[in-house]
Amino acid sequence: MEPMDIFPNDIRQADETTLVIDWSDGVQSRYSVFKLRAACPCANCIDELTGNLLLDPKKIDPNVKPKGLVSVGNYAIQIAWSDGHDTGIYTWKRLRALADSEST
Repeated sequence: MEPMDIFPNDIRQADETTLVIDWSDGVQSRYSVFKLRAACPCANCIDELTGNLLLDPKKIDPNVKPKGLVSVGNYAIQIAWSDGHDTGIYTWKRLRALADSEST
């Protein structure tokens, strides 16, 4: 895994539907918690060999929300979701790419 020079200074839930990350380069990213859940990178949600989505977003509770966040080393967070799912590790690189893709 390659190191990332940009990292979160702060991660917080702005409201029930929005997670906010203040990045070390001064950028603030806002994430729909539903979209974050749908973008879970674990092997149950994305095929490890093909990269194809296994999770049907239509089957996610529209009111899903984070129940807890855990740091994973200096490179990621793991989110425990209200639907019981908690195996996805969201790297800083992935989170930043998700934010950048929403703003373009």
